[in-house]
Amino acid sequence: MNISSRDHSTFTESLAGSGRDPIKHIQTVYVEESCLHLPYTQAILERAREIPHKTIPDGSLPECGDAPYPDNLRKGKQTLLLCRNHGKFLKPCPATREYRCCDYQVLNIGMNCPMDCVYCILQAYMNNPHLSFFVNTDDLLKEIDAALQNEPHRFLRIGTGEFTDSLALDGLTGLSKMLVEHMRDKSNAVLELKTKTSVINNLKNLNHKGRTIVSWSLNAPQIMNREERKTASLEKRLAAANRCADWGYKLAFHFDPIIFHPGWEQGYAETIDKLLDTVPKDRIVWISMGTLRFLPHLKHIALRRFPNSKFFHEEFVLGLDNKYRYFRTLRVEMYKKLYALMREKVADSTCLYFCMESDEIWQEIFGFVPEDHGGLPAMLDRAVEAVT
Repeated sequence: MNISSRDHSTFTESLAGSGRDPIKHIQTVYVEESCLHLPYTQAILERAREIPHKTIPDGSLPECGDAPYPDNLRKGKQTLLLCRNHGKFLKPCPATREYRCCDYQVLNIGMNCPMDCVYCILQAYMNNPHLSFFVNTDDLLKEIDAALQNEPHRFLRIGTGEFTDSLALDGLTGLSKMLVEHMRDKSNAVLELKTKTSVINNLKNLNHKGRTIVSWSLNAPQIMNREERKTASLEKRLAAANRCADWGYKLAFHFDPIIFHPGWEQGYAETIDKLLDTVPKDRIVWISMGTLRFLPHLKHIALRRFPNSKFFHEEFVLGLDNKYRYFRTLRVEMYKKLYALMREKVADSTCLYFCMESDEIWQEIFGFVPEDHGGLPAMLDRAVEAVT
């Protein structure tokens, strides 16, 4: 399929509209040969009919330029591979026992993201630049069902936003509709779709029965504008959250990573005020907080790709998980500020929690440790049921 660059530009702009849909950045779709016949693959290609696509042998990689990784990441993020996942779809969050984890279950729908956040940890995890999306969704749904049937008395919080953004490719894949409808009758699980986009049209008019939480990562305006490239603005994220609330969805928000920068107090206060003054508070299930932490070699990759970014030049200490993070005194100062702003306005039913922090930090900021309330997983499970 060949189309002119002008036609492709017109097409992608029409897809994006005013919401900055990330799929506007995709220039080529590659399809593994064995996946081409799948009805789901054909449906995606029909939605992407104006984007050039190519069939490649299984196990081959898309063309992403001659530059080595990570220099080819910018080009790779314009390339989408539709392929088969030969491994497990559902795995526990790759946490570390040194810090408190929420027992999240990660549903791996693909790898990489068309957006380009300077701090994105995927830059250090991956060794190839292209976007991938797994089209063997029958296997994915069967694996979810098996996990829920094997542990019927355990409540699972399942999310798709660990290795990619949950909704960034949804305009092409339509996966959200499939997942929401599949999860609606699962009494011992909830699905979380986490995003930095405003791509929510596929969620409209779905009978989700309250089993799906739509969540957004938020940050201070300066960080969102300078370091979260190709993402939706704060205003568009909150507008999308309000629409989802109107459609009956439960909501969640994640301040992670919290980044120290000039004016951070005013910036985070502005975001928190806008969030809690404009979004219905009784629909918010949880809000997480986590300060910037990163693998040592991420700094070199990020500064190589984004030399004008400054926040990596702060002082860091190597944590127990072998990731760099701010010194404890700075983390405590930032957490105290954000917690005070949120605690003043959130609903009683909303669970405020830390992502990957020690019990000492919990005690100092919240005045308790998760075990005092049955553990963090139990706290989050109760929050799900508290929002009706």
